[in-house]
Amino acid sequence: MTSTDAAAPASDIAPTGAAPDDAVLDDAVRTQLDADIAELRKGSRTWSGLTLQQRITLLKALRTSVAAATADWANTAADSKGLRANHPLRGEEWLGGPYSVLGALDAYADTLSKLAAGRGALDGITLGRAPGGRTKVEAFPLTGLDRFLLSGFTGEVWLQPGITPNTARQSAGLGQLAPDAPGGVGLVLGAGNITAIPVLDVLYELLAHNRVVLLKVNPTQDPLVPVYERALAPLIAPGFLRIVRGGADVGGYLTAHRDLDHVHITGAAATFDAIVWGPSTGSSKAVAATRRRRRENRPLLKKPITAELGGVSPIIVVPGEWTDDDITFHAEHIATMRLQNCGHNCIAGQVVLMSRDWAQAEQFRTALRRAYAAAPERPIWYPGSPKRMQQAAEDYPDALVLADRLLVEVREGADATALQSTEYFAPVLGVVDLPGTGQEFLDAAIAHANDELQGTLGGNIIVDPVTEKAMGTGLERAIAELRYGSIAINAWTAFGFITPTMTWGAFPGNTIDDVGSGIGVVHNALLLDGVERSIVRGPFRPFPRWISDGIRQRGSLSRSKRTILPKPPWFVSARTGAKVSEGLTRFRAHGGALNLVRTLLAALRA
Repeated sequence: MTSTDAAAPASDIAPTGAAPDDAVLDDAVRTQLDADIAELRKGSRTWSGLTLQQRITLLKALRTSVAAATADWANTAADSKGLRANHPLRGEEWLGGPYSVLGALDAYADTLSKLAAGRGALDGITLGRAPGGRTKVEAFPLTGLDRFLLSGFTGEVWLQPGITPNTARQSAGLGQLAPDAPGGVGLVLGAGNITAIPVLDVLYELLAHNRVVLLKVNPTQDPLVPVYERALAPLIAPGFLRIVRGGADVGGYLTAHRDLDHVHITGAAATFDAIVWGPSTGSSKAVAATRRRRRENRPLLKKPITAELGGVSPIIVVPGEWTDDDITFHAEHIATMRLQNCGHNCIAGQVVLMSRDWAQAEQFRTALRRAYAAAPERPIWYPGSPKRMQQAAEDYPDALVLADRLLVEVREGADATALQSTEYFAPVLGVVDLPGTGQEFLDAAIAHANDELQGTLGGNIIVDPVTEKAMGTGLERAIAELRYGSIAINAWTAFGFITPTMTWGAFPGNTIDDVGSGIGVVHNALLLDGVERSIVRGPFRPFPRWISDGIRQRGSLSRSKRTILPKPPWFVSARTGAKVSEGLTRFRAHGGALNLVRTLLAALRA
């Protein structure tokens, strides 16, 4: 469901980065790339001439072609990752591929329709106040269907301090406020792990920045290129998009191309640095030149760049009085955060922060070991991940080896440095003990996540309704202190990734000198300006347990989020997850009440 090749060393993912010293671009390839860029320069002028209504018509045509490609898209992606035809986790490729793109197309079309009608992009959307005087936009749910199917889940976007509600409404729309202003041609260096990411990045370039796009796919996505070309044909035909394959030689040539105006990369910080400053490995002469450029602040890249680069994501478990079912459910929840897509996600939870003073700590640890080991086995398919698994095993020789995955339990006094500073991008999960309970624990965990974990892309908090109520405003204050671009409360931040009206990117403040988890945001179908972070909230208990357990636990029912979802289909332990994910995508693509009823019945058997 989200993410990137963020953890991969530059040597493993050089195909999306700058070319190494010995990479030589074939003349025929160079000629074709130049021709593609020339066509895009023409296409940029055509794009600037389109009215908003014409762009809406184009988005609708694009939706039709994507809908026609859903099955081919999902099945090609699943096959390329080694998931056999009946594998229980094939549903990931429906949700993390065509489902996400269809949702984005619908949301962008709605925003453009408001603007075309002379209304504001945020017309009909509630704005409020968040801690620290921030403005928040209630960005999910916005449709009756989402309120029904995803009841219990909400999302809000917090804007940077100083942005008032009035300013937020005036600035929402970004490039579509002046659609005739040319944005030039942008280069998107596509992610290698989640198949929706390259397409979503293309859409954001077009609609947020008025830039037509040259998309270079990661070689792991090569099997999908024919599917992309069919699904995105309405963008390709008029010269708004070109899709190219290639390795490090192609990537290096394109990032330096004078007729490309901007670069966006979803990948690794090492690759970002190689593009901006030059190689950090290889010949001593090249490395010395890179260091000199850094010292003298003379970047190799002569054009603006944005990036989404991942990080080490925390899962903060706030102690409370949980039922046995609560413990089982959230153990499976955490296993999902790590094992979805085999851990090859920039937003995969990696470090569980829990209280050593929690009375149920050992019971939860036992349940987590069980859930982590019981998840369906699958291939470790992403290039370089086996090597990083070996690195983790060497870092922590006492780690539990559970099937094809590692569980690292760092007890009091042990060294958690490697776990907290290395994004393994593989099925490696760690548990780190901290002292305290209640607000004291939460504040300590927030500070630990901010100060000890690498990156600022996404953080997760699990807290039961009774404990949340006892904290009063403490949880909201803690959220305001957590410096991550996406935060999930009783949910996984990947839910924010597939929700198009939420934003996706690192916490603001990174620069090309210290890029961290990246620069800028994507998705953002409301086209908000001045984004600080997105926050999603989910139900602590699924249906129907939020009713029965809430009645048994005084005060819990009134605070519980109501939901019709039993175990969500993205859980790796959901028995009908593949069927439900496919059904939801087909319904999103084609509608059909009977299909929806069948999908909901399957969800009840998860």
